[in-house]
Amino acid sequence: MTTTKPVRPRRQGRIFPEYTIPKEELARREAEKNARVKRYQEIFAQVYPQLVQDHYNWFIIIEPNTGDYFIDLNEEVAVQKARHQYPNGMIGIMRINETGTCGRI
Repeated sequence: MTTTKPVRPRRQGRIFPEYTIPKEELARREAEKNARVKRYQEIFAQVYPQLVQDHYNWFIIIEPNTGDYFIDLNEEVAVQKARHQYPNGMIGIMRINETGTCGRI
């Protein structure tokens, strides 16, 4: 005769429910992110025609609140330039090419 182990019911839910972020907060964060992305794209579209001829495929780091941008052939150097000027600011990284993307998925 074989004996089987008793199957415990599976618990569902969060491990730490007290750390749940309210839906309103998540919606606010998403709206802020979308506004930032829109600002990145606006600045990129504005400076793209001036930079594409001489700096094709270079990296551009954009600070959305001031509209400042930093360009360099090396991504790490461009980020260092931006972090030196804005150590705590949100920055967006794009590439000066037709799509603005930095790589392939």
